Amino acid sequence: MWHDVFLAKMGDNLSPFIVHPDFYGMMMDRGKQIPSDNPNGWKAVAPSAIPFIEAEEAPIALDKTGIEKVKADFKAAALRTLKAGFDVIEIHAAHGYLINEFLSPLSNQRTDEYGGSFENRIRLLLEIIESIQEVWPAENPFFVRISANEWTEGGWTADDSAALGKVLINKGVDLIDCSSGGNVATAKIPLKPGYQVEFAEKVKKESGILTGAVGLITEAEQADAIIQNGQADLIFIARELLRDPYFPLRAAHELGYEVKWPDQYLRAKW
Repeated sequence: MWHDVFLAKMGDNLSPFIVHPDFYGMMMDRGKQIPSDNPNGWKAVAPSAIPFIEAEEAPIALDKTGIEKVKADFKAAALRTLKAGFDVIEIHAAHGYLINEFLSPLSNQRTDEYGGSFENRIRLLLEIIESIQEVWPAENPFFVRISANEWTEGGWTADDSAALGKVLINKGVDLIDCSSGGNVATAKIPLKPGYQVEFAEKVKKESGILTGAVGLITEAEQADAIIQNGQADLIFIARELLRDPYFPLRAAHELGYEVKWPDQYLRAKW
């Protein structure tokens, strides 16, 4: 939602859920950076002029004017989101996007009030939250997605995420969506079913904030067990919905819940 053009194009075709108002990352084409001098490229910005991969073009380190523009842009995106009719907003502060870069001690090498200590590195996120809250209704859910672990020595850790949860619960954030990785090209991530659930559980139990679990959650019983065991309060599913767009209907059937089916699909109901 980084431009008004999206409001006109959306019309009434809205998902009732989440929009990510972050557009400051590098342009990619099939996993490769598009140089800024390419007609389809732009110059990325970051907390520090450190490229994601050494051979790639380095971003521009944001100055104070740039940081103020970032906060204003997030606020404007949130207002567009509200006007478009969305009920829930989520800040994407994970996966190597701009806010994630500020949080991480690996990508944030600043020496001003936005770098160095934990308190300084979370400052931009807190200021963006405050900016968005000027236009986002307090009664509407407000989520923040983070990379709860960078899987790299010296990087952001699950302990940092729990500490962040203790801050965000007092800043009007309703839930932390606990993903991981994405900010370090060389990170070794041990992929397995539910591999990030432990982070949602840790943040939830140590900070008291609601959390969402995500990552290789593909079965109804698996998702239900995470909730029933108190490991998270919400399940985020992405790729499984690409494979099976009717996963919620199938899950309800498998778990014995009665849900309302669209009228067009009633003849296919289990």
